[in-house]
Formats: sequence, structure tokens, C-alpha cells
Amino acid sequence: MRILNAEQMREADRRTIQDIGIASLVLMENAGRQVVAAIESLYPDLADRRIAIVCGKGNNGGDGFVVARTLQQRGFDVSVFVIGHLGEVKGDARTNLTILGNIGQTVVEVADETAWELHGAEITGHDLIVDAMFGTGLSAPLTGFYETVVADINEAGVPIVAIDIPSGMSADTPDLIGDAIEATVTVTLAAPKLPLVLPPAEMKAGEVVIADIGIPGDVIDQLDGPELELLTRERMRALIQPRAPDAHKGDFGRVLVVAGSMGKAGAAVLCAQGAMRAGAGLVTVAAPKSCQPTIAAHASEYMTEGLDETPEGTIHCSAVDAVLGIDADVIVAGPGLGRGEAVTTFVRELLDKCEGPLVLDADALNAFADEPALLVGREGRDLIITPHPGEMARLVGCTVDDLQVDRIGIASDFAKRHKLYVVLKGYRSLVVTPDEKVFVNPTGCPGMATGGTGDVLAGMLGAWLAQLLDAEAACKLAVYLHGSAGELADADNGEVSMTAGDLVDHIGDAILEVTARRRVAASKSE
Repeated sequence: MRILNAEQMREADRRTIQDIGIASLVLMENAGRQVVAAIESLYPDLADRRIAIVCGKGNNGGDGFVVARTLQQRGFDVSVFVIGHLGEVKGDARTNLTILGNIGQTVVEVADETAWELHGAEITGHDLIVDAMFGTGLSAPLTGFYETVVADINEAGVPIVAIDIPSGMSADTPDLIGDAIEATVTVTLAAPKLPLVLPPAEMKAGEVVIADIGIPGDVIDQLDGPELELLTRERMRALIQPRAPDAHKGDFGRVLVVAGSMGKAGAAVLCAQGAMRAGAGLVTVAAPKSCQPTIAAHASEYMTEGLDETPEGTIHCSAVDAVLGIDADVIVAGPGLGRGEAVTTFVRELLDKCEGPLVLDADALNAFADEPALLVGREGRDLIITPHPGEMARLVGCTVDDLQVDRIGIASDFAKRHKLYVVLKGYRSLVVTPDEKVFVNPTGCPGMATGGTGDVLAGMLGAWLAQLLDAEAACKLAVYLHGSAGELADADNGEVSMTAGDLVDHIGDAILEVTARRRVAASKSE
């Protein structure tokens, strides 16, 4: 699902109105009614609540007027306030304001600080507040009177439903440009906006509901500008095809996991288990010989290969040819490899000699920290890297704080210049392609902040790459399912007790949930 900025949203409106022929008043009516539908769904006790609709002078306020009319006509207790002069309401918003008057709904003008002192307590004394003051057009921080209104509404301690985006946010950035409404729910129109899906602004958006107001999907998909997309269950479902009745293990790819070192054999195990649970036909783990017995003892389903090692128990640099001699469709390298000159030499030579798809994670990325220019993909060989913020910061030569300020920009630039796919892990993980497409993953939970979950993801990436033979699709699906499995593990084990092994155990549940098979299986058992 496309994530839009302010200009893209304006262009989507324009094309729908001028090219498709859907009147702007119809879009406003649809928006208001969709907001009402969301409110009724989320608040079944609406008949017992006093509702304040706080409107601005523009189209966001017009949406609010439609919400007010619809709720009033359904018999709910509604009060309507305009933050500004009534005479300044224009266009479609004026039409809907006039209609409110025609049906006998009082609209209170709150034009300045004095009026706010008179009516502010009345507004904040309601049981539910609908924020329809400012929409996606805001580009500067709120000041003065408006800042006071936002602060007082936030302190009211009642649920707030924001229309499109919470007032005070800019649709062009995930950063907070100033004070903003702290919404309980945001009903965004047609498509998600940047501040609703990325931190820090999304922390104030509450639950986000995406409302279909009649703008065709083709109009949104064909918009110029940044290619930013939110991963959705529907899109991921299309990537998982049912297996043929006569399928065999060779149909689903051979994944080679190159991982582990003395004291870090568990990373190799978790990576291999992630690959198996994500559907790889065959999984082999190549690790230092001293680690091989430990790794082999953890699961009977994968094969193991012992590699020459250093006295420290890490892979020896001479092991590259042995690794490349193992039959594999995809190589995943890095989890638990450790550090040192031998590991660095091994990883760099592996990248240079490997002809097939390659996923580099963890210590394999650290091998390029001092020479990131060597970390480059090439024609005919997909290269995926899976850094966490610290590893990404080392690759680009900045601090973690600097990286977090511009995750999209930094990851996009690196992916383009180095001709590779970046899976930037963390809250709202990003998938960035060499052609600068960016995908934001909405799944995941705090319980995943535990050792080993990244190793599992690396294995899942290898498995889906081996099955789909499409690096972009594999990255999207692996990241989404990884986060979904984490959510399911959190639900069963709690965020404090959850381990990476719990996540592995829920990968199958995540796949069933995405493919909508869980409900079918449950109904049959009944």
C-alpha cells in the first residue's frame, strides 16, 4: 500500500476529481462517512458519549462537518466548534457548514484566545473529541492560539479521533515539526501518510485506520514522487503460492548457512531453523569443525559441514573454496561468525567469488566496516544485507543517532550506490531496493528485542529467496512474516519472556495467518 506525502495526496485528489470525474464534495462526503464508520466500530458505547467535533477552516474541517452531520442525524449527542472565524470557511467545507446550519446544528465559533478561554473547558469536557482542524497541508509548526488549543485537548484525558493526520503534523516528514494532537485513533484518507507509519510522529497517531474514500488504486499507484510502500497482509498473501501435490524438496531451494564460531554456535542454529521454518527444501550449515557437533545436535532436519578454523574457533580464511563447493541456491553468511582478520578475509573473498544470491548478516557486515566500498552487488547476482542500526551506521560512517534521523535517506543512498538490497532492522524495519523503492514493515513487537531474532530473519530471507527467486519479494515477505511471528510469540509468551526460539516456533503460525488458513483449520477441527 503506497505511503503518500502532501503533494502526492493533493495530486491524487486532483486526478480523481478532474480525470476520473468524482466530485470533490463526493470525496468529502465519503471521507466523513468513513470516519463515522470507524468511530462506531471502535466505540460501541457511542450513544452514551458526548462528542465534540473540533473543525478547522479548510477541507479537514469540511470532513469534520460531514462527521458532525452524520452523527447528529443518527441521534448522537454532538457539539461542533470551528477554530477560527466562520466567515473564513470556504469551498466544499462552506457547503457542508451551511448544511449543518440548515438541519439545525449549532456551530460555535472559537476564533481567538479569548473565545478559547470561554469554550475550551466545554470542548475538553466531552467524552470523545474528533480532531478535524488541520489536514495534510500543514507545513509549519502550530503557534500561539492553535498551540494552546492542541495542548489543552491533549490534556483532556479523553479519546481523540484524528481525521487524516493529527493536527500539528506535517505529511511530508515522520518528524514532529511542533506540538501535535496525541490521537487515540487516526482515520487516514485513501492511503497512509509518512507521519502515521514512521517514528517519532507515528507514536502520536494511535491506531491507524485507512479509509477508502473513492480514490481509485490506480491513481495512487501511478503517482510520481517517492516510491514508499507499507507492507500489507494482502500483498504478502499473494507471494505465498500453494504447493503442487507432486512437489518435492528440490522445488523449494537449497540454502547454505555459513555461520557460527566457538561460543556462538547458537546463531547458526537459529539461522538454519529460520530457513527451515520458512520453507527451504534443503538447509545445510557450514561452520568451524569444532562447532559442528553442537550445531548438528540441535536439529536432525538440516545437514552440516565442518570447515577449517582458526585457533580462536572462527572460520579460517582458506575455507571459501570448500563453502563454494557445497551445492546451494542461496548462501546466507554472517550470524555468529565472530571477528578477526581471518573472518574478514573469508567474507570478502566469499563476496568476490560467489556467483549466486548472497545474504550477508551480522559479522559478515562488520567485515566491511572499514572498507564499505568493497560491499557491492553486481549484475546477475542478488546481494542482500541485513544490518541493525549500529551495523548500518558503521558502514556509512555516521553515528546511530544520525542514522535514525534519516533512516530512509541513508539506506536508500547506500542501496543505490552499492547496487544491493538493504533490510534495515529495528522498529518499523525497512526494505530498500537498488532502484530506491522503500517498503515499511508494520509487523513486530518489543519482545523481539532479544538475542538471535536477527539470525532467524537471515535464515528466513535465504529461504524465501531460494523459493521465490526474487530478491525484492523475498525481503518483503521474510521481514513481514518475521515480525508477525514475533507478535504471535509475544501473545503466547509475553514480551519479557519471549526468545528467538519462540519466534522460530511461530513462523508456521504466521504463514497460516497470512494465507488465511488458520481460521479454516480451526473450523474443520470444530
